[in-house]
Amino acid sequence: MAVALTSKRYRVDDVDAGEFCFQQGWTDGLPVVPPTEDRVTMMLAAGHLDPKQEIAYITNRSVSVTAEKVAINAVMAGCRPEYIPVVVAAVQGIGDPAFGYHGPGTSTGGAAVLMIVNGPITRELDINSGDNLFGPGWRANLSIGRALRLVMRNVCGSLPGLLDRGTLGHPGKLSYVIAENEAESPWTPLHVERGFRPDQSAVTVMAAESPHQFYNQLSPDAEGVLTTLADSMKHSGGAGRQPQYVVTLAGEHMRTIAGSGWGKKEVRQFLFENTQNTLAHLKRTHRIPGAIQPGDDTKLRPIVAEPDDILIVAAGGRAGSFSSFIPGWGGARSSLATTKEVKR
Repeated sequence: MAVALTSKRYRVDDVDAGEFCFQQGWTDGLPVVPPTEDRVTMMLAAGHLDPKQEIAYITNRSVSVTAEKVAINAVMAGCRPEYIPVVVAAVQGIGDPAFGYHGPGTSTGGAAVLMIVNGPITRELDINSGDNLFGPGWRANLSIGRALRLVMRNVCGSLPGLLDRGTLGHPGKLSYVIAENEAESPWTPLHVERGFRPDQSAVTVMAAESPHQFYNQLSPDAEGVLTTLADSMKHSGGAGRQPQYVVTLAGEHMRTIAGSGWGKKEVRQFLFENTQNTLAHLKRTHRIPGAIQPGDDTKLRPIVAEPDDILIVAAGGRAGSFSSFIPGWGGARSSLATTKEVKR
């Protein structure tokens, strides 16, 4: 049965359609797939979506994001129709009040939306969880993340220089999607830790800075690897201003840490305890205001409120002694990671 689309139509020759989209300001700087009625209808059908269905409501913008608008932007991003349920879940995530769209969407801090995909859908769609984790080469990763960003641009109004006021931004604003390597991980998957069953698929979205890579080839045990990581995290740019962090542990580090008998709980606890800075250090380095007071050299401030604010993800290549941490955006828990089920 045909669905009735309500978006405005334009008659443009195929050869000129891409350039027309540029001229309308609908693109992220790269060519897009023209969102013809047939393509949009196919996208909606693949997600079993009514075009009028509200996927999310962005309170601070007073914007209702409908399935039709999500499908249009998914087409432009180059998504295959089977990707649409993941895009829908991500849009629901950024519409959750806990995510707090207005802050990370407008801040000079320049956060992107990190998407972590879990469950059977990652294998079905070949969402990359391994080599070149944050890099190019996987259509699903790049086009799904791009679709979300185009929704933010074209539906929510997050245009650079206007409502998006990022001072620097980072490349994740184009696309920022990874999957957890559940097949090789010895640990509980992220979505299961956050309340879902292993057989469910889910997307976790977090307003995030770029990945900060660290290196440790010397340590044969968990404590050695994580000591290097903790030292890098505690002196990162925010040093206690972010509400959450994501830590991605790639193959070599994952095996070393698991070989010491440590699970995600132990990793979180170690990092929480070993990333605390003294108030004196934070004041001395001008990360917090005020003059150094007696006792500030022994008073400690953690980088997050509690260990569970450090999200551990097993992902990255099997070889190479590299992993990463990703600071979240904002202070005072103004934007938190949200996890939504991928429904098909």
